[in-house]
Amino acid sequence: MDRFDERLSAYASRPGWTAVLGYEEGDVVGFCFGTTLAPDTKCWNSMLTPLSASTMSENGKRTVALNEIVVRKAWRGRSVAWQLHEAWLTHRTEERVTLLVNPLNGDGAVQAVYEAWGYRKLGDRQPFADSPVFSVMLRSVTQGDV
Repeated sequence: MDRFDERLSAYASRPGWTAVLGYEEGDVVGFCFGTTLAPDTKCWNSMLTPLSASTMSENGKRTVALNEIVVRKAWRGRSVAWQLHEAWLTHRTEERVTLLVNPLNGDGAVQAVYEAWGYRKLGDRQPFADSPVFSVMLRSVTQGDV
C-alpha cells in the first residue's frame, strides 16, 4: 500500500492529472485516474520492444496515461470499469491513451478486455527492476478515431 500511495502522490502532482469516482446509492464502487505524458516523459524508456521515434514523441498534449482503474469486487462484471474508463476519457483532450496491463492477469482475460475496448498492444515494458513485464497498450481517446 505504501508503494501505491507513493505513486498516487507522484501522479496527482503532475499537470493534467484527473480522476473519476463511481458511486451506486452513495457507495464508492470504483475509480480510475491518469495524467498527461509530459514532453520529457520517461514512459517509453523502459520498453523491451523498440518503438519508432514518432510513436514515442510527446508534446505534453498528445498522450494521456491511464494509471489505475479499480472496481470493488461486488461490482465487477457489470461494466463498471468500462463506464469509469469512458467517463474519465470524456474529459480528456489528448489524442491517444496508453496503459500497462500484466498479460498474466486472469490468464490474459484482463488484456482481452482492453482489446475489446479498442486498445492494441504496442510492445512490452518493465518499468521497474522488480516489476512484472507489462503489455503496453494504446488507443484513441475518442472511440472510432484511428
